Amino acid sequence: MEWKKCVLFAFFDVLTAASVSQRPVGVASQDGIRLKGASHRRPASNVVQRTRRIPGRRAPTDPTMSYPGYPQQPGAYPPQAGGYPPQAGGYPPQAGGYPPQAGGYPPQGGGYPPQAGGYPPQAGGYPPQAGGYPSQPPQAGGYPPQAGGYPPQAGGYPPAPPQGSWGGGPPGGYPAIGMNHLANPGYNAGMPGGSAPQGPGMVYPGQQPLPGYPGAPSPNPTGFGAAPAPMPGYPNVPSPNLSYGGGAMPVAPPVKKGFRGTIKDFPGADPLKDVEVLRKAMKGFGTDEQAIIDLLGSRSNKQRVPLLRSYKTSYGKDLIKDLNSELSGDFKKLVMAMLKSPYEFDASEIHRAIKGAGTDEACIIEILSSRSNGEIKEIARFYKTEFKKSMEDAISSDTSGHFRRLLISLAQGNRDERPNVDLSLVKQDAQALYAAGEMKLGTDESKFNAILCARSKNHLRAVFMEYQKMAGRDIEKSIGREMSGDLESGMLAVVKCIKNTPAYFAERLYKSMKGMGTTDTTLVRIMVSRSEVDMLDIRQEYLKNYRKSLYKDISGDTSGDYKKLLLKLCGGSD
Repeated sequence: MEWKKCVLFAFFDVLTAASVSQRPVGVASQDGIRLKGASHRRPASNVVQRTRRIPGRRAPTDPTMSYPGYPQQPGAYPPQAGGYPPQAGGYPPQAGGYPPQAGGYPPQGGGYPPQAGGYPPQAGGYPPQAGGYPSQPPQAGGYPPQAGGYPPQAGGYPPAPPQGSWGGGPPGGYPAIGMNHLANPGYNAGMPGGSAPQGPGMVYPGQQPLPGYPGAPSPNPTGFGAAPAPMPGYPNVPSPNLSYGGGAMPVAPPVKKGFRGTIKDFPGADPLKDVEVLRKAMKGFGTDEQAIIDLLGSRSNKQRVPLLRSYKTSYGKDLIKDLNSELSGDFKKLVMAMLKSPYEFDASEIHRAIKGAGTDEACIIEILSSRSNGEIKEIARFYKTEFKKSMEDAISSDTSGHFRRLLISLAQGNRDERPNVDLSLVKQDAQALYAAGEMKLGTDESKFNAILCARSKNHLRAVFMEYQKMAGRDIEKSIGREMSGDLESGMLAVVKCIKNTPAYFAERLYKSMKGMGTTDTTLVRIMVSRSEVDMLDIRQEYLKNYRKSLYKDISGDTSGDYKKLLLKLCGGSD
């Protein structure tokens, strides 16, 4: 191979020397030296190589050349003193230089060897590789080499676990995580993979178990990392507060899922057909009360109220007036109540309780303490539309003192209805109530009014529990000791309704039928207004507290068509 290169260099040098002797003058161009009278170009790098001076030496000059360093010689360069050593036929390859070559650069020591379509590998550089980085042996602590990717790096992540082991997602959810082995319910339990290591195995080699994880004690046994402990003095019972995770809240009435009323929508009810039934029941001599009972006792309120318009559309008459002329007594009152919307019925009951001689304070407090903010505002709106006077003004003109303040506060419909409970505020309110009553000579009624009318029901249930722990007696007994008259009755009604609404209405029904006679207005109001809300719960509380069913008490205390329709609203015996 070396002798071929020498022959090639010698031949090329002879041709170059002859060309130089014939064209002594050159003109510089952008890519090399263009010689006058010639069409070809010689690379500038060749000229630079040939005109390089050796330090300490002086190159001979040639008057026929534009650049020094080219001696005039026939055919070849003669040996020069202090210049290049004599060569056989030309210059051999030199380290670090670019010798003349035919169509390309010949390979040189320490240079770039020729390769197809790219740069050759360099000493100290990257070795030749096919399409990427060379594969290297796996490094400790790194990922195994992957095809077409980066080589493994030292100090990287540990090798990925195989499928079916920890990391692939356990079929039963992720493992317990230090909160007394509290499970993680939020992960997908159906992910493939094996089960996770438990206990002391959940640490990396050489690492101490972390506090709060399996294998090490929790640093906070009563806080995060363990189930929260009950507050001192409270029973360990479930919390009614959905936003608080502890067992520090008092027991609330169990939340009944689904519909808890006794009157439901009748499937396929047609108002035009229903008013035809009512018309036939009242037409001619006598009245078919049973037909009226069967129809009204099986329709919901939103199916009954439109009958007024349908009746007038079909017969051009007022259904209320026709029923008033055909019915009588408590049965008529019950039918009239069932043909009113809830807001209209409550507004009419408050109006009835205020007007005339005396005031039915229990009726007003019952409605205002048991309705939601939205319902109270609808009642007030309807009251003003129907009776041309605001409900607040009507209450204010017919009541007085702290009882009036209590009713007006409730009539605002502005109670906090958020479900969350602040335990620090619970203690503050309990202490404020205790200081305003038991610890004070006299009673600060305004403090009771502010707390009982503004706080949420969940909050007040917690306050009542804290108060009992603090004062040593139930808040109802404290109210009975500190207050009297209508204010006492009003405050007790608010407290009882907040504690357990169905039990409060069960007590109201029991008292309406107890003793001689029956308070039919109370019986009718509660049976109509609660039949589509919580009548099933009221029946359960009635049976639990009074050892007999509401159905039987109604049957024994009422009679006739009135009893039949009330029992329809009751829905059955327990």
